Amino acid sequence: MLLRGPISTPPPPPPSLRIKATAQPSQAAFPTASYSITDEDLNSKGFLLRRTPEGLNLDHLNSVFVAVGFPRRDTAKIEVALRHTDAMLWVESEKTRRPVAFARATGDGVFNAIIWDVVVDPSFQSLGLGKAVMERLVEDLRRKGICNIALYSEPRVLGFYRPLGFVSDPDGIRGMVYVRKQRNKK
Repeated sequence: MLLRGPISTPPPPPPSLRIKATAQPSQAAFPTASYSITDEDLNSKGFLLRRTPEGLNLDHLNSVFVAVGFPRRDTAKIEVALRHTDAMLWVESEKTRRPVAFARATGDGVFNAIIWDVVVDPSFQSLGLGKAVMERLVEDLRRKGICNIALYSEPRVLGFYRPLGFVSDPDGIRGMVYVRKQRNKK
């Protein structure tokens, strides 16, 4: 499934439920980001940075998910997830026109965001693509004024995120996960 054009969004709420827009942090408040690999270097190596789902082939993205050990997902559900995504960044191989790295974030758009689905195709790992995606995604969120950025990660890759500024919650808060109880069959 290839996404073409912007994903449609739900209609705006009725006027009585709309919240007045507040000023976004000015771009001057943020110095120009310094990335470990520049956009120009990525382009010279045949990689294109994308921040919208336009042109993203969901079957190819699903293949990257599976290649890193995620379960195969229903592409219609991936499309719904992308509609509810506040920020995303993916890297396309110019040669194959396939996604080779991806990450997205959801949240309230003001205070909090959670980063999900950080993946790099195993054939393209150790090239700096994961770091490039994460640096830019975090910067995009910070430019929106979001200061509480969390992520879910498998323990085996926690070391990747620490140099990017991620730590166990400094306030000692532990996350919890809802697990539906299995009913005993009689």
